[in-house]
Amino acid sequence: MPELSDARREVLSALCDTIVPSLERTPDPDGFWGRRASDIGIPGGVEQLLDGIPDPELRGGLTQLLDVLAAQGFITAPTQLSREQLLRTMCLASPLAAQGVGALTAMTLFLYYGAPDPETGGNPNWATFGYAGPERPSAPPPPKAITPWVPTEEEATLEADVVIVGSGAGGGTIAGTLAGQGLKVVVLEAAGYFTEEDWTGLELHAYQEMYWRGGPQATAEGNVSLQAGTTLGGGTTINWTNCLRTTAWVREQWATEFGLEGVDGAEYDRHLDTVLERIGATDKASDLNKPQERMKAGADALGWDFRTVVRNADLDLYTPEASGQIGWGDPSKLGTERTFLRDAAAHDAEIVVRCRAERILLEGGRAAGVAARYEDPATGRSAQVTVRAPRVVVAGGALESPALLRRSGIGGPAVGQNLRLHPCIAMFGYYPEDMQAWWGAPHAALVDEFQNHAGDGYGFLVEGAQYTTGVAGSALPWTGGAAHKEMMSGFRNGASFIALTRDHGAGMVEVDARGEAVPLYSVTDPLDLANLRLSVEKLARLHEAAGAIDIYHLAGGMPHWRHGDALEPFIAKAQRAPFAAGGAKLFSAHQMGSCRMGPDPAASVANPWGELHDTPGVWIGDGSAFPTPSGTNPMVSIMALAHRTAEAIAGTRAENPLTAATR
Repeated sequence: MPELSDARREVLSALCDTIVPSLERTPDPDGFWGRRASDIGIPGGVEQLLDGIPDPELRGGLTQLLDVLAAQGFITAPTQLSREQLLRTMCLASPLAAQGVGALTAMTLFLYYGAPDPETGGNPNWATFGYAGPERPSAPPPPKAITPWVPTEEEATLEADVVIVGSGAGGGTIAGTLAGQGLKVVVLEAAGYFTEEDWTGLELHAYQEMYWRGGPQATAEGNVSLQAGTTLGGGTTINWTNCLRTTAWVREQWATEFGLEGVDGAEYDRHLDTVLERIGATDKASDLNKPQERMKAGADALGWDFRTVVRNADLDLYTPEASGQIGWGDPSKLGTERTFLRDAAAHDAEIVVRCRAERILLEGGRAAGVAARYEDPATGRSAQVTVRAPRVVVAGGALESPALLRRSGIGGPAVGQNLRLHPCIAMFGYYPEDMQAWWGAPHAALVDEFQNHAGDGYGFLVEGAQYTTGVAGSALPWTGGAAHKEMMSGFRNGASFIALTRDHGAGMVEVDARGEAVPLYSVTDPLDLANLRLSVEKLARLHEAAGAIDIYHLAGGMPHWRHGDALEPFIAKAQRAPFAAGGAKLFSAHQMGSCRMGPDPAASVANPWGELHDTPGVWIGDGSAFPTPSGTNPMVSIMALAHRTAEAIAGTRAENPLTAATR
């Protein structure tokens, strides 16, 4: 993309300074109130983000939006309020315009509150938040334990018994399990390999390196913000390490309605126990931080069930300070990179990073391998990589796995259907003290009082959230420059409680003309709407019982309660916010079900053991295989089902006719 013209830069600068203006407030010891966006170079940062958007249509639309603002007199508007009104009017003009303004606003706020100064490594706004920035270990980091395979020619071919596309909770588990049984395994990971020597503990850096499409991405209609891991180890490298076992009611549903034999009994317990042991699940690394102490106090006052959780952590490396930065890289986290993938490498598996699967190869209607493209931006090296293998495991996650099947022309009519997201809402409370929410793991505890409140298997969990200045700044709905700054000024005293809903309804993943995933998700299911409205009420009551002095519902219009007000009118107002773009902020870190298992080829992609109905030798090995959502943080459920599928794959080894692949 060519650089922005001077005219567009002028509009962008005015836009950023409208979103984060300079305000006269005294006292202002940290310069927070007087500091506008352009004072710390935010317009240039937004320009860089625009330049990095891979979709030319999206990139072009956002830059053209600057031209529209110029034509409407945005630069010459006489006051802050008049510029804000122009933005509101534009948002009302069309959904696309609203999404564009929302995207530019989010970029500005994320950088203003979250991005560090290149020279100092800090952000001038952090002093107001009581946040000193991430602590880095004084000892040099250990060398990377895995040496990825790198092609040396423009075209390269590997031979294997099994090629696995994706290295996360599912793909990594299958790789380690099958390699340990003597199969020759190749793992293809589309993203890079990052460990302690790469982690900075900074949001923007982590998003650009380790998250799907560079950070939070909205569904096509703008309803839900998605976050997914894209790095060696997938989501297990950047998730919040909540190790919850699959619930009894979900296991029964999967077994009785979808034919997943043994999932409701001791055999599945064995899979759960195996993966929990391998990833070091422990209750000894779940220190409660102040927000979780408040959560416990509120739950106790209300008589709700509260419990600490088990986390996958290396106790020799665990510190609450590092766990507070868990989404950006915690050296104590025992994800698949530190467990199953290292097991695979120890058994001669080839692990290839920066290698994106383009399509699955077929011979005689059966799996024959994968065609992939290797691209390393650091070295400029590229190559076409072909992996010849009689078994292909698709484990790129519930967003990318259906896209790969669609590009390959296999999987049947259910590919991409039944996408589940565990849609979450958040409610933000201000308390009378500095909460120091940057200390401690965000998921050390939860409230499960409403997980199955009606006995139908559907409900929600109440959990904490990582303290993150950039995401918080961009997640708080922007209703005006002064109002947003006012909310952020008290961020050090804030605590977020989230409600994770087990969705009954579903979305889908389509592909665009380039074969790229396009997720769509609308909340229209009556049960989901009822549970989301109930979660709004319960989060409000929890904050009040925990001692909050202000409560904000993260939704358009920012419904607000302050201590002394009646709570019921606030709850009613918050519940009226629609669960769609412009209403309640919905987000998802759990994508599931888009290539689900089941007995019916018309309604499922794979059989109850994970092999495609229409293509022998192709298996689904990630959360996209879930018949229905887990209703819990899904990592352990993904790993247990993947371990089950790996054993099924190993059992077919002698039966597959394409056994010429070398080991």
